Amino acid sequence: MRILFDECVPKRFKRLLSAHLVQTVQDAGWAGLKNGALLTKASENFDVFITVDRNLAFQQNTQALPIPAPQKYLWANA
Repeated sequence: MRILFDECVPKRFKRLLSAHLVQTVQDAGWAGLKNGALLTKASENFDVFITVDRNLAFQQNTQALPIPAPQKYLWANA
């Protein structure tokens, strides 16, 4: 599974998912992208996007992305 960690997720959590391909936004070269552009790129290149930003779902139209809603995001608490 291809997993992308948002900028706000501690990098140390990558170790917990070592059986998967895990990249951070920084690893992907997308640091500083606005949320809309980031979500579009994430949905095109990754299976899961993990963030601790609880406001993201309220700020962006996640229904417009190609991944079905229950599979789009894992909301994690750091």
